[in-house]
Amino acid sequence: MSESIKKIGILTGGGDCPGLNAVIRAVVKSATLMHGWQVVGIPDGFDGLIWPERLRPLGIEEIRGILPRGGTILGTSNRGNPFAYPVKENGVTVLKDMSPVLLENFNKVGLDALVIVGGDGTQKIGLELWRQGVRVVGVPKTIDNDLSATEITFGFDTALHTATEAIDKLHTTAESHHRVILMEVMGRDAGWIALESGIAGGAHVILIPEIPCTIQKICEKIDERAQIGSFYSIIVVAEGCQYIDGASISGSDQNRRQTPRSGEVANAIGSMIARSTQKETRVTVLGHIQRGGTPSPFDRVLSSRFGVAAVELIARGQFGHMVCLRCGSIESTPIEKAVGQLKTVDPNGEMVRTARALGISFGN
Repeated sequence: MSESIKKIGILTGGGDCPGLNAVIRAVVKSATLMHGWQVVGIPDGFDGLIWPERLRPLGIEEIRGILPRGGTILGTSNRGNPFAYPVKENGVTVLKDMSPVLLENFNKVGLDALVIVGGDGTQKIGLELWRQGVRVVGVPKTIDNDLSATEITFGFDTALHTATEAIDKLHTTAESHHRVILMEVMGRDAGWIALESGIAGGAHVILIPEIPCTIQKICEKIDERAQIGSFYSIIVVAEGCQYIDGASISGSDQNRRQTPRSGEVANAIGSMIARSTQKETRVTVLGHIQRGGTPSPFDRVLSSRFGVAAVELIARGQFGHMVCLRCGSIESTPIEKAVGQLKTVDPNGEMVRTARALGISFGN
């Protein structure tokens, strides 16, 4: 199969995260050095194949020095679904199927295969393109670590380092002022960042969407600490923790996704805690800080392994597959089996049991 491959494309879709450039570098290096293929960089996710005048060649010179850089040199978009692409007609934005244009440009440019780097939504688009005849291989990416087909996604480790460092800093100011400080982290509908950074940072309460919580139980933990002379508390809140005392904080999930409000969850819970405990309460929202910065060594290595493995899938003709990490080894799985089922925290799993054994409350 590798003999029929001459030119491949690579794009990064969805939210950015540390490690994307390391994947691009690995794909370009292995494709060029091991197989002699040309590599084309596709800017801003799938948009680059709808507007092909922005495509650019990627050689060794173009990827020099990008290994430690955060973000992606190709740019990305989480709103560029070619099957429902926003187009203005008569002053009104409508969604059109632009996939025929994408497929035409893919063939016109002379691409033989496409490496798609992204999370669940991006991989779903890649799967549909594969079903329409595009030779696609996938690389999983998300700081949320919520893809079920892989043990870990690159970007998660770096986000975890960022969140843990923030918790470390909050400990000293919270203790100095005898305050309750809530820190909201990303993760969408999965609590992995909150759970693992909370354990690593010595948080006292961790609130995640997988475990229902109540203000009463949260405040009981705060009072319990005060009774032993610890007059401050650190609470890590996952942004997907949408229910408190069984009631929704921000309305429907659809409204939340259409008009996301960073900090809404932590501020709502913080106000309830302040009213119940009469303690000074402050909220810190890490937001997109978790997406930025140089990738950790672990993420650089994992990204590099994923990029090389993606090129190997193309060389073997194993299209419609996504690379993944299982039991420490790089493997692959059909994309159709990798999407649609999020990997969430097991409320009765070993990680949660560890946190409880350390005295951490989940507000339940």
